[in-house]
Amino acid sequence: MAEKLAAELRTDFGKGASRRLRREAKLPAVVYGHGEDPVHIALDYHDSFLAVRGNANALVELNLDGETQIALVKDIQRNPLTRMIEHMDLLRVKRGEKVEVVVPIVIEGEPFGEVVATLELMDLPILAPVTAIPDHIVVDVEGLNEGENVTLADLKLPADVEATLEEDTVLVVLSIPVADVPADEEADEAEEATSEEAAE
Repeated sequence: MAEKLAAELRTDFGKGASRRLRREAKLPAVVYGHGEDPVHIALDYHDSFLAVRGNANALVELNLDGETQIALVKDIQRNPLTRMIEHMDLLRVKRGEKVEVVVPIVIEGEPFGEVVATLELMDLPILAPVTAIPDHIVVDVEGLNEGENVTLADLKLPADVEATLEEDTVLVVLSIPVADVPADEEADEAEEATSEEAAE
């Protein structure tokens, strides 16, 4: 579901103009794509923040001069100290088309015994309908044993969603951790070895 955002054209550019917008609780943004010229706009900061919160691939419906346009959030620039949003890039899209995006991979389930599941990839590039982009991709490791690694070929993707990587790409590795030897035990073993060498 696309979040609705009221947009207004902006004619002033540069850092100074952007700072003035932010002081007015507005967010500078640019809309591009589909062979059209980029359009520089200003959005309500609070509404924009809510629209993209917790969603890296947020879909928004812009209302600009009485016309509506859906767009996909492609990039969010944040202040490195405050983490406040400073600028957004929006890609024009059309309902029904597919877009390439990256979504996080989430492990669900408990593997067998002491086996531990480790993600080899944190995110998965996919091709999905613009109005049906999944929030994440689930990898089920319930009951899997050591060595039963999960590849892309094992994955059950949502309808109309396809991955863009090779099917033999390993997503999750199943292994039993090697027990850590306490540092004091390692020191004792090293000391014993030194003593034995000295005795010889």
